[in-house]
Amino acid sequence: MVEQKRFALFLATCDSTLVKKTYGGYFNVFVSTFGEEGEQWDLFRVINGEFPEEKDLEKYDGFVISGSLHDAFGDDDWIIKLCSICQNLDDMKKKVLGICFGHQILSRIKGGKIGRASRGADMGLRSITIAKDSVKPGGYFGDKTPNSLAIIKCHQDEVWELPESATLLAYSDKCNVEMASFGDHFLSIQGHPEYNKEILFEIIDRVVSMKLMEQDLADKAKATMEEAEPDRKQWQTLCKNFLKGRTDQV
Repeated sequence: MVEQKRFALFLATCDSTLVKKTYGGYFNVFVSTFGEEGEQWDLFRVINGEFPEEKDLEKYDGFVISGSLHDAFGDDDWIIKLCSICQNLDDMKKKVLGICFGHQILSRIKGGKIGRASRGADMGLRSITIAKDSVKPGGYFGDKTPNSLAIIKCHQDEVWELPESATLLAYSDKCNVEMASFGDHFLSIQGHPEYNKEILFEIIDRVVSMKLMEQDLADKAKATMEEAEPDRKQWQTLCKNFLKGRTDQV
């Protein structure tokens, strides 16, 4: 009998009204994107101080860290605790997929530099360039590595500088570090493979209502998705291959 794979989501954001009503919460969005039949997924709302016990970390095959409205360079108690847990997972060589805020957290604990996005906040659909020289054939991308991939972006912070131990896997004209790996066990992505148009537009409207974004920038962000879509299937394949250990390296 094959042993059931077990994964944990470290949710660093609160469920919006739309996400709760339409999907039953972000947990379901992540599991439907990265999960597969027969797996067990557990939810830890780290933003509320919910974490697994240290002794239970070994039980998991992989972890996903979500995005957040909070700064990954912040010193809130739960962020410091998350960093500590991730350092333990690094020592254990556990698979961790960091998305947006999670991408920045992984770089932070490995000694990289993070902060406010130097070219301003990035919202909407963006094509990112794959650093093909750094990607192994037959890695997480599969047999053929694309030149670029479209992904939904939604961030005001970024990784300024990767630590020496990291490998840059993708970049764009808006952000120098769009994706990176740290050995075979950490993979981080600045964009949101799990987002769709509906989720993005709701976030944009919410950010505008909070006076955190001007309406003209919001309209431009929405316009990026009028005639294009993210490469969601390819992102799913890449992330699943990484989390399930289907290849050794990107």
